[in-house]
Amino acid sequence: MLTSTTPKRSDKPAAGTYRLHGSPDSANLVVRLVLEEMETPYQYVPVDRLRSEQNSEAYLKLNPQGLIPVLEVPGQDAPLFETGAILLHLVETHGCLGPAVGSLERGRFLKWLFFISNTLHSELRISFKPYKYVAEGRAAEDLSDGLILRIARSFDLLDREIWASGGPYLMGQELTCLDHYAACCARWAQIYRNDGKWAPLGTPYLKRMIEELEDRPAVNRACSLEGIKGLPFSEPKPVTLPGTTA
Repeated sequence: MLTSTTPKRSDKPAAGTYRLHGSPDSANLVVRLVLEEMETPYQYVPVDRLRSEQNSEAYLKLNPQGLIPVLEVPGQDAPLFETGAILLHLVETHGCLGPAVGSLERGRFLKWLFFISNTLHSELRISFKPYKYVAEGRAAEDLSDGLILRIARSFDLLDREIWASGGPYLMGQELTCLDHYAACCARWAQIYRNDGKWAPLGTPYLKRMIEELEDRPAVNRACSLEGIKGLPFSEPKPVTLPGTTA
């Protein structure tokens, strides 16, 4: 039985409010889902990717990698970046959506958090933009195709873990931030460059989990704020960025 995982009304940080920097349907979606689930106040600061604001001098002071998201946290001496680090900080600060430090489930939670962040999410990001690593053309397509096989295997591992835990979530009966993170990865795997190469039909436990998430009010709030329409995880559609046409 997980301890300190049930979503609840969270106290405000010691001073001020979180500031989440993001762009529609970027990795900030994961953080926004968790903040909405925790019902903790935050300010959203849009980053215009069409104007490459993530590479601006002001943004690079927040994250020198020029990657999204960034979470400014009251009481911390520097902004947080890296999605997994942000989630871990929120779980530990607010005492929900993850097992307590010292609990029996803590190691299992940490290994899957870092697996999703360091393996699944990282390989997804490379598969979306293989031209950043190899020449565009046949080499890029081969890299993307090879990665989708590894990505599919990662989803298979998550599916087995949900089954082994008894479900409906990765850690069993209790919802954690792992589920939001995995659901976002499932969304992105279906719509960005890899369209048609992977679908959750072959991972029935994962499919059931993402469908359950789609019924949660916090998920619906977050997706509405991100401009995501319809079923965000099981039947995802790309978001149209402000300033472009559908």
